[in-house]
Amino acid sequence: MKLDATVPALLEAGERRRAVELIMHELGPSVRGLLHTIFRANRDAAEESFSLFAENLWRHATTYRGESTVKAWVYCIARNAAVTVTRDGWRRLGRHLETMEAERLAEEVRTRSALRLERQSSALESLRDLLDMDEQTLLTLRLDEKLPWDQVAQVMSSGSEPVDAATLRKRFERVKVRLGEEARRRGLV
Repeated sequence: MKLDATVPALLEAGERRRAVELIMHELGPSVRGLLHTIFRANRDAAEESFSLFAENLWRHATTYRGESTVKAWVYCIARNAAVTVTRDGWRRLGRHLETMEAERLAEEVRTRSALRLERQSSALESLRDLLDMDEQTLLTLRLDEKLPWDQVAQVMSSGSEPVDAATLRKRFERVKVRLGEEARRRGLV
């Protein structure tokens, strides 16, 4: 992937701004989509998570060590932002981002991805409402973002106990079966 070569080179050259802009341009819309999937019932929480993600990406860009792909690392930051907003509630609500650059980038992605988010099916959303945050994240990373299992395991392990790819594959299969049964019960398939 272009990001895996370009981002470390930009960071090495002291070009944090360009590295973060590239990441936000390439991955920002899908990160926002993931957060809106997780927080479907609460758009404010999704936007709060996205703002926190952008702020944390800006603050911690120089800590990227190349131990995973840029995409997996970015999704770890996004998942941690979702967990923080869930855990901390609205403590941050109303507080302006300390980094105006991060807010500018977040707003740019919000604008570009608004149309994409409006096209989501309500039937699919109602099925996803049956899932907990980890199950929603698992489905989104694997189906929507097409991450390989090792990267899904990295993201799902961020901020919590390590999870191996085989365990996630089994959980994924159980979630698919459960959703399929519910879709048939509702007459969606």
